[in-house]
Amino acid sequence: MYKYETHLHTNIVSGCSRFKPDEVVEKYVRLGYAGVFVTDHFFNNSSNRVPESLPWRDRIKGFMQGYRAVKAAAEGKLDVFFGLESSYKGTDFLVYGLDEEWLAAHPEMMEMRVSALCPYLRGAGALVVQAHPYREADYIDHIRLFPAEVDGLEIVNACNTERANSLAATLAKTYRLRECAGSDIHSANQKELAGMQFDNIIASEQDFVERVKRGEGSIFTLTDEGVL
Repeated sequence: MYKYETHLHTNIVSGCSRFKPDEVVEKYVRLGYAGVFVTDHFFNNSSNRVPESLPWRDRIKGFMQGYRAVKAAAEGKLDVFFGLESSYKGTDFLVYGLDEEWLAAHPEMMEMRVSALCPYLRGAGALVVQAHPYREADYIDHIRLFPAEVDGLEIVNACNTERANSLAATLAKTYRLRECAGSDIHSANQKELAGMQFDNIIASEQDFVERVKRGEGSIFTLTDEGVL
């Protein structure tokens, strides 16, 4: 089976992360992963490091820096794919299948309500997964659920509680949504990991999107024993 990290934040773009590109490569190569998806926090999250004052296209270029740095560091060692995490008042969505050109051409996405944005992104060919749906934290004033607007739910988030993950799994089954998993990793020192595994190598972001939409892939969890 080929293992993939689907939820990862770099210190270049995500202000809440301490995970350096070379550390990303070292960790996942050591653990035998086939690839990782870099899903830095997008502009609608307060931890995004890209200056808001920049013109839109320059902001997009800045946002791509985390992904590009990991990809450069991983050349010949690990497959690196692009994604992002979009936010709304503590409610987060992982988005796969879009690229720099599409983002640069669609600044209007920043003005959309979640109920319109998620279907809009899906209409553009993206896979939209609500991340850690039942997370409880001091920055989340209440839990918001959007099962009708997304393709899937992150039913295993390595940073979430067992109770929250269990509730997410129940919601996914109730609405017949795709079940996904990721580490939500912000540091090389994180021990508990989760992700998606496939029988065959993922060829591209769109390949991943299509496979998940078809119900392919399975969830796995592991503990990085190399972390002290």
